[in-house]
Amino acid sequence: MTSPAVHSADAAPALPASLRVERHGPVAVVRLSRAAKRNALDDATVLGLEGFFAAPPADVRAIVLDAEGDHFCAGLDLAELTERDTFEGLRHSRMWHRAFERIERGSVPVVAVLKGAVVGGGLELACAAHIRVAEATTFYALPEGQRGLFVGGGASVRVPRLIGVHRMTDMMLTGRVVDAEEGQALGLSQYLTEAGTGLDKALELATRIAGNAEITNFAVLQALPRIAEANPAEGYLLEALMAAVASGSDEAKSRMRAFLDGRAGKVGRP
Repeated sequence: MTSPAVHSADAAPALPASLRVERHGPVAVVRLSRAAKRNALDDATVLGLEGFFAAPPADVRAIVLDAEGDHFCAGLDLAELTERDTFEGLRHSRMWHRAFERIERGSVPVVAVLKGAVVGGGLELACAAHIRVAEATTFYALPEGQRGLFVGGGASVRVPRLIGVHRMTDMMLTGRVVDAEEGQALGLSQYLTEAGTGLDKALELATRIAGNAEITNFAVLQALPRIAEANPAEGYLLEALMAAVASGSDEAKSRMRAFLDGRAGKVGRP
């Protein structure tokens, strides 16, 4: 059973009907609510995600990205496809990039709950989250290749970082579907749970994350990806600067005193 929300639906009024927000203390749950369409993404939903993640409530320390029904997201809502010219198609793709960038490079850690279809644009959305919890029903696919299309929501950047270019090439050329266990082994998810338990696991993780020092979460979200992409010399310098900033904060000093005084637990075996 999912833990009850402390209070619910204090989302910004600008959110479309396809998105719902509830609160669990310092954790916000953002839920895709188009179950009848397997939570396929229309423009209003993508823009709603951009708006929420651009300016989450000030007291939110972690976010869970969830979905109603049996599927996380079946990708782009094909009913919205129109006869766009080349430039309109470019602008539409860049809108998705901008929205998902707000999630990946935003100010709050995001845990996604995956189940059922995580397909096309749904996989692109999932890969923008920082942690992915996959239920056993999850399956992944990039069917654009069979539809005469190419990915346009960031998959060609984010998916290879997780599984390698060669595996994404296979998925796009052959239409291969990857199940939850293989996706976990490849790196598409960090946690694998039984069906129906993903949200509980995600809330557990998000609550733990929300208890971190704010400067540490900032460093992990903002500095760590840039260090990983930098050449080693620049990466080491940025790491040293970020470590000095974090350790010099009052909160870090307080937590270290608690550890040294025996008031904080030591790391043990799981």
